[in-house]
Amino acid sequence: MGIEYLEASAERVVGRMPVKGNTQPYGLLHGGASCVLAESLGSVGSALHAGLDRIAVGIEINATHHRSATDGWVTGVATRAHGGRTLATYDIVITDEQDRRVCTARLTCMLRDRPDT
Repeated sequence: MGIEYLEASAERVVGRMPVKGNTQPYGLLHGGASCVLAESLGSVGSALHAGLDRIAVGIEINATHHRSATDGWVTGVATRAHGGRTLATYDIVITDEQDRRVCTARLTCMLRDRPDT
């Protein structure tokens, strides 16, 4: 989907992806872009937060779409809201090129110890 990561740390992940009319799949003008980006940001963030000794075993996302994304880039910022031994939670805000909120989301990721190899 052309997701480009601009910043990634355990506390904050920033990425963006292009939106162009109705020519891309997944209903991008109607919130699909924000969902794809939110899930991707959260997955990257939870994996970074988990570190090498933890793995993500389940991801749940609750998103609210505020408006359709205009042609151009949508940018997502995922900020860690909570991080523990078994759970990592990220708050995500997706904006368009006019800096208008397209989507807000909360992503929750369950964490588990890595099995011994």
